[in-house]
Amino acid sequence: MLIFMEQQLLLQPSPIDSIVDDPDGDGQSKLDDVADMLKGVVYSKQLSFRTVLMDSWYATPKLMGQIDQFGVYYCPLKTNRRVDDSGGSAPYVRGDELVWSDSDVQQGKLLNIPGFPKVKKVKLLRVTVATNTTEFVATNDLAQADTDAVQDACGIRSSD
Repeated sequence: MLIFMEQQLLLQPSPIDSIVDDPDGDGQSKLDDVADMLKGVVYSKQLSFRTVLMDSWYATPKLMGQIDQFGVYYCPLKTNRRVDDSGGSAPYVRGDELVWSDSDVQQGKLLNIPGFPKVKKVKLLRVTVATNTTEFVATNDLAQADTDAVQDACGIRSSD
């Protein structure tokens, strides 16, 4: 796992830290290692950042909550990830079972993810990658209302 920071002048990602996953040696999971790396970047190296992009494997309430303290994250969710867009009035459903209005498709949906406090919302944006292929991207930037901007920020390439 590497953490990259965007350099101001070159606008190219540059590695600033890395870890070797060794659960037998250090007793930590990959998620523990990433959480420690994030703390090291913020507190020891005192590097500031605005946005974290991560893989769906890291989309856990603990890690997303930790990143939430420091900046914005964008994280794809697996289609079978359970979410709630009803405000608690209905059970959690799979992300690919959500009903999307035209407005939702353009601007995203506010929802809750299991393991988060009920009052903690994330925005889920539906990004069409190719015909019949959709990515669901969660962000703590609740003002984000532009699917194209999310697609650009995450580096999601459309085949169209």
